[in-house]
Amino acid sequence: MNAVKETKTRKRWRLIAIIYGAALLYLLFQGGKTALMLFMILNVLLIYLALGRWSGISRVSGIRSYRQTGASAGSDHSLTAGSTLDVQLSVKVPGVYPIPYVLVRDRLQRHNGQQLQFEASFVPSFKRSGDVLYQTPPLQRGEYRFVTTECISHDIFGLFEHSGRFGSESAFSVLPQIVPLRQWHSIQSGFRGPFSHAAAPRAAKETTQINGVREYLYGDRLSRIHWNATAKTGDWKSKAFERESLPRTLIILDRYAGDYPAPGTERFELAVSTAASLIDSGLKGDTAIGIMSAGKKLTILPPKSGVEQRNALMKHLTFVDADAEQGLYKSLVAADSRLEPGSFAIVISGTSGREAIRSMEWLSRKGLTPCLMHIGGDRRLEEQWRLMIRGKGWSLFELKQLQELPAVLEGGRA
Repeated sequence: MNAVKETKTRKRWRLIAIIYGAALLYLLFQGGKTALMLFMILNVLLIYLALGRWSGISRVSGIRSYRQTGASAGSDHSLTAGSTLDVQLSVKVPGVYPIPYVLVRDRLQRHNGQQLQFEASFVPSFKRSGDVLYQTPPLQRGEYRFVTTECISHDIFGLFEHSGRFGSESAFSVLPQIVPLRQWHSIQSGFRGPFSHAAAPRAAKETTQINGVREYLYGDRLSRIHWNATAKTGDWKSKAFERESLPRTLIILDRYAGDYPAPGTERFELAVSTAASLIDSGLKGDTAIGIMSAGKKLTILPPKSGVEQRNALMKHLTFVDADAEQGLYKSLVAADSRLEPGSFAIVISGTSGREAIRSMEWLSRKGLTPCLMHIGGDRRLEEQWRLMIRGKGWSLFELKQLQELPAVLEGGRA
């Protein structure tokens, strides 16, 4: 790219040299006022073009600011998948050389190397400054970083290009999309199967002892609202009560791309968002939650509660990819020694048929209470497999879209 620009620049200087030589010969051999004026004007223009190298654009500086927009923007000022950014660049060009306009090129790089490029222009003010505004497309989950911003200016004839860069790198993370669930116990009460008596003793029961304040969840009773905290913060807050025991829940995320029907990327994103929604709801209710996801590298975070656990789980889900080299059953067998009996296991997967049955049976033999969250889109499980899973006392939920998750969990079926 730079070589092409240099070639064009040399050709333009050659053309100018030819014109200058012709004007000089015209002055020497023709003479007169017309030839003299033409030669003087040409010299003034050449001086203007030559001074463009010191226009000040090479020492350009700027400040970047951005804010989230869109329906997916989190209320806690965190970015979730599907959010967009309104970006503003305030650019300052030093010097006094006249610049007709400045072209600004900005780049946003994702953690996997994918780049988004943005281009805009502005006419400098009397103080040789200006602002550029642009909006990003809806962002996928992951970590993003703004890299070096390039500013380009031309002379009034558009013959020569001069550029400068300034570094205003900043990074931010886009978390998986989350839908609010009423309360964790509403998910537990949605399990209507022969195994429910086994899950009930592990469910956390609240006492009457207040143990702080938490965010308001849709469906909380008026008697549970913490009015003082609500008045001080301006946001709805609810009372948090101590629990007699903490249930242990393990989210098992299937990362084998072959288990998700086309379009596979969208289905896997649905699986990740489902896991994030369950984690967010469960940890708000002080449930001890962990995760197991087997891709190129096996990751197991044991069930815990608290803000630090939520941050660790969300960070893992932000970068996770469907890169497993084997199916769900083989991934579970590989993690045999690291799975704790007595936990409630929610398997989020697009697998079906015998693979799903084998995986659920293996978890049951290991002493875990399994539950299958089937991510199938328009392809539902065949009736025989659905009946077999429920006949063995395992809960089954079938999900097509993330927005259906609350209704699916509370209703117990798709």
